[in-house]
Amino acid sequence: MTFSEVISQLRPTLKTYAYHICGSLADAEDVVQDVLLKFLALDQENIEHVRAYLIRMVINHAINQKKKLKKQALDYPGEWLPEPVATEKADAGINRKEILSYSLMVLLEKLNPRQRAVFILKEAFDYEHAEIANVLDIKPDLSRQLLARAKKSIGNPKLLPDRVPQSFLGRYLSVLQSGDMQCLENLLNEDIVSVSDGGGKARAAIKPVHGRKSVAALLMGLYTKFYEDSIIVEGFVNQEPALFYYQGDKLVTCITFVLTAGQIIRTFIIRNPDKLKNLN
Repeated sequence: MTFSEVISQLRPTLKTYAYHICGSLADAEDVVQDVLLKFLALDQENIEHVRAYLIRMVINHAINQKKKLKKQALDYPGEWLPEPVATEKADAGINRKEILSYSLMVLLEKLNPRQRAVFILKEAFDYEHAEIANVLDIKPDLSRQLLARAKKSIGNPKLLPDRVPQSFLGRYLSVLQSGDMQCLENLLNEDIVSVSDGGGKARAAIKPVHGRKSVAALLMGLYTKFYEDSIIVEGFVNQEPALFYYQGDKLVTCITFVLTAGQIIRTFIIRNPDKLKNLN
């Protein structure tokens, strides 16, 4: 197998690692591209395990990139949400079956980049602490400490969501179209939270909206004011049910739903066009 063939096979894996750490497909692609360019400049004859070497380079470069993104997020208008991945579509650019749930990607934003990397490697990719230590150039004890701090912050969330009935999205849309607020409230958990991300480039709620009645009013209001005449497509984002709202042939909004015990506990409304371009 030629070197270019090896890189072609590895690129989706490398991008998947980078995406999970960065929370951005665009940044993940930049990280992988930068690493490959640096790798090409190395004396590769002395590198025995190319795959492991490249994964290590990508993970560490992604951690550094995430530190920059964290600083940029401080000045971000409103809430910053991860860039979604449409997990139903075939795309050679990323290993979609390995993509973590969207709700977990949001939770991971509470961690610092190194805690995040340790959590992902241990919990999602089954690395041992000795392997993580080798990748991050730290001691195994520190890896354990970082994982413990991460779990103290976000608990032990599921890597993948519960199975959602196929009829869920159709039922939700039917309720919106009927205008029945009581039926909509019945679909929502009493502790529901809705988070929106417009990035200052599209209208969106600046702060999270809490509670059944407030979120129901938000969702019904958005539909009747802006989306009643839109083309609405059902799908999945990061393994969780989502609705894609099109005006003409332009995707303007993606709403992702998180369910617990059959009710919606979280909605993530992504309107920043920069985060929607890879869903088209």
